[in-house]
Amino acid sequence: MAASCFHQLRLPKLKRKTLLPAASSSSSSSSKRQLNCDGENLEGKRFDSLESWSTILESENFETWEASKEDHQEEWAADLSQLLIGNRFASGAHSRIYRGIYKQRAVAVKMVKIPTKNDDKRTLLEQQFKSEVALLSRLFHRNIVQFIAACKRPPVYCVITEYMSQGNLRMYLNKKEPYSLSTETILRLALDISRGMEYLHSQGVIHRDLKSNNLLLDDEMRVKVADFGTSCLETRCRRENKERNMGTYRWMAPEMIKEKSYTRKVDVYSFGIVLWELTTALLPFQGMTPVQAAFAVSEKNQRPPLAESCQPALAHLIKCCWAVNPSKRPDFSEIVSVLEKYDECVKEGLPLTHYSAFTTKNVILRRLKGCVSMSSSVPVHA
Repeated sequence: MAASCFHQLRLPKLKRKTLLPAASSSSSSSSKRQLNCDGENLEGKRFDSLESWSTILESENFETWEASKEDHQEEWAADLSQLLIGNRFASGAHSRIYRGIYKQRAVAVKMVKIPTKNDDKRTLLEQQFKSEVALLSRLFHRNIVQFIAACKRPPVYCVITEYMSQGNLRMYLNKKEPYSLSTETILRLALDISRGMEYLHSQGVIHRDLKSNNLLLDDEMRVKVADFGTSCLETRCRRENKERNMGTYRWMAPEMIKEKSYTRKVDVYSFGIVLWELTTALLPFQGMTPVQAAFAVSEKNQRPPLAESCQPALAHLIKCCWAVNPSKRPDFSEIVSVLEKYDECVKEGLPLTHYSAFTTKNVILRRLKGCVSMSSSVPVHA
C-alpha cells in the first residue's frame, strides 16, 4: 500500500464476493494534493475491501458477508474495488471514520458496525444509515458535505463523502485562544453554516444534531454541514417527535430535551449555541456533564454566558436564536439576511446595527439599512 498514507492489511485469502456497481465520481486534483501521497505507489495496491474491513472492525461474521440485493439497484452503491482505506481520524460508539481514496479522489469513509446481539441498537443504526444515505444523496449545496457513495455489507455499513482536510469546527476552536476570533471571521463561518442550514430547511429536512463537531472545514476554511444520521424530513419528524431524544445535550433545544413536539426551529436553537462558540471559542456549558447541561437548559432556562466583549448585535442574534419559545426564533433565511448585512458593514468599516427583534424579513432589512449603530461595540481582535 502507499508508503505514508495507507497500510496494507494481510489476511488469508478468502473467496471473493460479487462487488457492488460503481457510483460515478470525477477525479479532483485538489483532492490529490490533500492526500500528499506518492501517486506512483497507489497503482496496483488496491486490496480486497472485504478483508480490510474484517480486520478494521474485527467482524465475527466475515465468512457470511453478502452484498445487499438492494444495493445492486441503487445509484449510490460503491464499487469496493475502487476504495482504498487509510488512517482513522475520528471515531464514535459504533462508527469509525477513515481517510481514503475512492476512484482516485480524496474521501472520508465512515464505517458503522451493526451489533448482532442488540436488536434495538441494530434497528436504530440501520435506520440512521438509511436516513443519512437517503438525505445526503439528494442534497447538493456548497455548504453541505458532498455525498459520493455508500454500501451495506452486514455487519458493516459505510458512507463515503468528500474529504474535509481541516477537520471539524470544534477542533478548529480548540486551537484558538478564548474570545480571539475577529468579527470578520465569525461572520464568515456563521454565514457558511446558516446558508447550509437555510438550504437544508428549504428541502424540508431537520438536522437535529447541529453542533460544532458536525461542521467540517475544507482547504479554504469554508464550513460544510455534515453528519445526517439523526436527520429526517420534517413531516416524518412530526410522527417521530416523542419516540426518543435526538442530538447532543449541550446543543439541544429545551423542547427536545423535554421530549415535547418540535419543529425545524430546534436547529435554529442549536445554531445559536454554535454562534456563541464562535464568539468565545469555548465549549458550551463547560464544567457541566451533558445531563447537567440538559437540566440547566430545560428546567432552569440557563444559557452559556455571553462575554462583555461580544458585539451587541451578535449577542442579540444569539439570544433570538436560543429563545425558549420556538416561534420567537428566526428562520435561517432571516439569519442569512442579517449576517450578510453585518458582513457588509464590517467590510465597509461600519459598526453593526443593533435591533430589537426579528419579525419579517422585509422589516429586518429595513431596520438594518444603512448600518446605523444604535449601541457601542467592543472590537474583537484576531
